[in-house]
Amino acid sequence: MSLVAPARHELTVGDVAQDAGVAPSAVRFYEKHGVVTARRNTGNQRRFDESASCRIKVAKLAQRVGLTVREIADLYAHLPADPGPQEWEQVADRLIAESERRTNELRACLDELQSGGKLCGAVDRMPPETGTPLGGNL
Repeated sequence: MSLVAPARHELTVGDVAQDAGVAPSAVRFYEKHGVVTARRNTGNQRRFDESASCRIKVAKLAQRVGLTVREIADLYAHLPADPGPQEWEQVADRLIAESERRTNELRACLDELQSGGKLCGAVDRMPPETGTPLGGNL
């Protein structure tokens, strides 16, 4: 008896798009920017693994937090091909921390705007953009 690994289910661009709730062009965009990866079959068509739609769903949430697509790709860079609950929990922890950091900065900006001073003065006192705060490995 030979042991053969079960075939992994591979998804088309349309399959991933439908499951993730995005247009097929968005799937190709996320692939271009390293958020999801695909292999090419013998007909040169993209094929994605089952984690692709989950990655896109989480990426959409991360974009609502304010992360750029590049920051999201960096966040995913150390994820295994098929992330488990522990890896997704680490991603969630980093998204929560980033969301809280950005919320605190926005609250400080709102306080400055409500201070009654000159608007440009409030902008001058805002903290500078910090770049990519999500550095580090998962």
